[in-house]
Amino acid sequence: MFSTRWIMTGVAALAAAWGIAGCDNAKTHTGPPPARSGNPGSEKVIGFSQFDIGKTPPGFAAALTGGGGAASWVVQEDPTAPSGKRILAQTSGDTTDYRFPICVYDGVSARDVEASVQFKSVSGKVDEAGGVIVRYRDKDNYYVVRANALEDNVRLYKVANGRRSEITGITTKVSPNLWHKLALSAKGTHFVVSFDDKWFEADDGTFQDAGKVGLWTKADSVTYFDNLKIESYDGR
Repeated sequence: MFSTRWIMTGVAALAAAWGIAGCDNAKTHTGPPPARSGNPGSEKVIGFSQFDIGKTPPGFAAALTGGGGAASWVVQEDPTAPSGKRILAQTSGDTTDYRFPICVYDGVSARDVEASVQFKSVSGKVDEAGGVIVRYRDKDNYYVVRANALEDNVRLYKVANGRRSEITGITTKVSPNLWHKLALSAKGTHFVVSFDDKWFEADDGTFQDAGKVGLWTKADSVTYFDNLKIESYDGR
């Protein structure tokens, strides 16, 4: 007969391997994160008011990590949008748990980069999450930081060969149906995450080459995004 301790150890190991175990052990700082040295070599700010409703904006491409149905990334109207009256929404409600809809911006590829976005969690029974991706190689290899309104936490992950594993994170209130700001800064192997008035940092050397920036959700999360800002520090 297997012992209870052996079973629980095995379950914990499996959960950690798939990035579903909680490990919010980063030190939480309040206030603005430390300023990066130097000016960005390039800067891009993308609102969605100028794009057609019901379509994926030009320059963006939908992708999917994991299983389930295809993602749906379309421009919609929202009178509360920070930059105007239109936002980019992930609207598919597939409840497959290991399913991560992605929307990648093709206009920038950078190694040392800071990407930020404003997002609002609208609905979801399996998950209510929004995230931002950096150093995207393909749908199965990238870094992502995400905030979750069902779990009230912010976590930094790496996705390598399609498998998501947590680097670190913090526990903090993520209110649904309110706009939040989420940012991820990558410099070499060092990362700084900021969420509203809190920030934390971590180190990881899995992906060190330039990659694209994108947006991210999980499972049946219906999430709105606005004001995607990308600052490349490559060559600085």
